[in-house]
Amino acid sequence: MNRTRLFAPAAALAAGALVLAGCAGSSEAPAAFDPDEEVTLDFAFWGNDDRATRYDDLIAAFNEEYPNITVNPSFTDFPSFWEKRQTEAAGGGLPDVFQFSDSYLRQYGESGNLLDLAEVEEHIDFTTFDESLLGTGALEGTQYSLPTGYSLWANFVNDDLLAQAGVEAPEGGTSFEEFDEWMAEVTEATGGAVYGGTDYTQRIQNFELVLRAGGGNLYTDEGELGFTEDELREFWESGDAIREGVTVPQQRLEELSPKSGFAAAATASEMSWSNFLGGYLADSGASSISIIAPPTAEDGAKDLYRQAGLQMAIAENTEHPEAAAIFLDFVVNSPEAGEIFGTTLGFPASSSKLEGTNLEGIDKQVADYIETAADRIGDAPPVPVVGYGSLEQTFWDLGKSLGLGAISVDDAVTQFFAEADAILG
Repeated sequence: MNRTRLFAPAAALAAGALVLAGCAGSSEAPAAFDPDEEVTLDFAFWGNDDRATRYDDLIAAFNEEYPNITVNPSFTDFPSFWEKRQTEAAGGGLPDVFQFSDSYLRQYGESGNLLDLAEVEEHIDFTTFDESLLGTGALEGTQYSLPTGYSLWANFVNDDLLAQAGVEAPEGGTSFEEFDEWMAEVTEATGGAVYGGTDYTQRIQNFELVLRAGGGNLYTDEGELGFTEDELREFWESGDAIREGVTVPQQRLEELSPKSGFAAAATASEMSWSNFLGGYLADSGASSISIIAPPTAEDGAKDLYRQAGLQMAIAENTEHPEAAAIFLDFVVNSPEAGEIFGTTLGFPASSSKLEGTNLEGIDKQVADYIETAADRIGDAPPVPVVGYGSLEQTFWDLGKSLGLGAISVDDAVTQFFAEADAILG
């Protein structure tokens, strides 16, 4: 949901521009840091009005401690955010501090567009993070970003709709086949007024679950795809049965867009990241939504992982690296950030931020889910390949085309690997 698509030519041009931008560093030595100097930082993030209000509150709290550092925030949606960052990176003009995604770590880190946080380590507390979470912002030993929080892949269930349908919620961690049967039961009970769910084979994260259950990953440590055409074909073919009258029709989802079927209360379930709970409650109008573990391809598999995709980074060419580091540290580490954001940026990744988080209501529900799913949490996957955001969107777009009947599985597989070859070289 939070990705943008770059067609292959555009991706290649953008990557080339980033490499050129990374080579154009300044030879001037930085001035000595003055903690009382009046400084202005540009700060960019993706999100909505709720997130913007929370950041305004956080900046106000930050300025109580650092009145000399002015922070100018700006935000947009996820696709527009990265389109603008690519343009800025090509021209050497990234914001001083910006929300970052691990999907772009290789692209921006290898091109020299991100500040090595070791250069400002005296202003950032790294000890509050678990090593595995630090690793989500590191590339070949260099720490380029820090996570604001983490999420687990989850299955959301609308309790209100199930009560109306007279169907009990599914158990977490069933097989995919058992979950398919449950979705069919919901759709039949409502006569199609509410569908059991959405075609989960559209989401690359569900394919990732299957791969990890078998000991694999979406990509390798060398930055290549970690699966074959046959594996992708088998996964997409597994959705043939549920696309025929069990899950919400793709045409209906097109009409509901930009809301998902679950957010629009057209489906009783949907799989996504655990920090989506608040947004789902707000959009669907449901009084109660449960979070359960997603289906698994193999009982006992360590197929889940702490996804710390939402990070904070500093531009390599910022004129105020120390001030930028002080603000970044406040966002990822301060108890005030925990109090203001709760789990809306993911479950707090740092122990100091967690101390300020009041785990009640939605936040406690997310925390409880993470605790119950702990036995399924395995090692984090390798750093995403360059262009992963584009490949994820391509996967989703092709899944939608399958739902519309506009493409065969064989053609979808061929198109995905053709675009992967173009993006990955």
